Amino acid sequence: MKKLKAVSVILSLSLILGAFTGCSQGTKIDKKGNEKVKIGIVQPIEHPSLNQIRESIISNLDELGLKDKVEITYKDAQGDPSNINTIVSQFVGDGMDIIVPIATSPAQSAAAATKDIPIVFAAASYPVEAGLVKDVTKPEANVTGVSDAIDVNEIFNLAKTLTPNVKIYGFIYNSGEVNSVAAIEKAKKYCDDNKLYYVEATITNSSELLQATQSLIGKADAIFTPTDNTVASAMSVLSGEAAKAKIPVYTGADSMVKDGGFATVGVDYDLLGKQVANMIKKVIDGEKIENIPVETLSEYTKVINAATAEQIGITLTEEQLKEYQVIK
Repeated sequence: MKKLKAVSVILSLSLILGAFTGCSQGTKIDKKGNEKVKIGIVQPIEHPSLNQIRESIISNLDELGLKDKVEITYKDAQGDPSNINTIVSQFVGDGMDIIVPIATSPAQSAAAATKDIPIVFAAASYPVEAGLVKDVTKPEANVTGVSDAIDVNEIFNLAKTLTPNVKIYGFIYNSGEVNSVAAIEKAKKYCDDNKLYYVEATITNSSELLQATQSLIGKADAIFTPTDNTVASAMSVLSGEAAKAKIPVYTGADSMVKDGGFATVGVDYDLLGKQVANMIKKVIDGEKIENIPVETLSEYTKVINAATAEQIGITLTEEQLKEYQVIK
């Protein structure tokens, strides 16, 4: 097994809050006799989108006045699914007060590992389909969080505006990621409803991405990949091959556009992290999970990569440059 990477982040702030009524299990007493709420954050792999979420959660907890009142332990599974279960088991054994899994697979692992510790997930795109909750409006167990489900139709509407001649889309995704499968099903429906064709290339790990991308070259006029963690971890491979073939890549996240994708109506992960931090504070303040509905991302951003546009031969109008968030 790969060695697990652990980073502990100890937060401190001068603001003094009231007693924590909702997180008695596992709290740590500091030298001054104050309780610290122990929070375990786990993500499946290091890549920009997930890192951005984690950093936003931590910084927003600071802004909420919790910096000196919580102890955060962060670990990533380094792309190994078996490591996720090990990390979550460690969190349960260590008596974490709150577990914050980033992405769907860690959220599923956490939900399976404990029915007592509050779980606030971040970026589990389709929590009902993933079996995390039955009703997003009133979670019945110990799990709630913020979904980063993308508006697939809006992405394809953007694609229709930017590249109206596309007739065949290539889909690349990890067939083992529930969130990706759900997004691809929505993409297929859009294509069916709009008389567009599509071809698929599925992967199980990032090492397969090059071959999968190459298999679509010559078959597809454009490529779509959702907020897929496996693809995102090696996005430069996909974007590089597509650029050589002059094929636009539409993605589910702005970070994937920054890594060479062409455009998206995507997720603002700083905002998502802020929503998660607010939810964590509710749990710390004693609010029951069943009274904290699952939230979806409240805002989306149209993002386009001007450098990629130039590489693949697409000229952006002045109006488009003003309308979209442009990465140069």
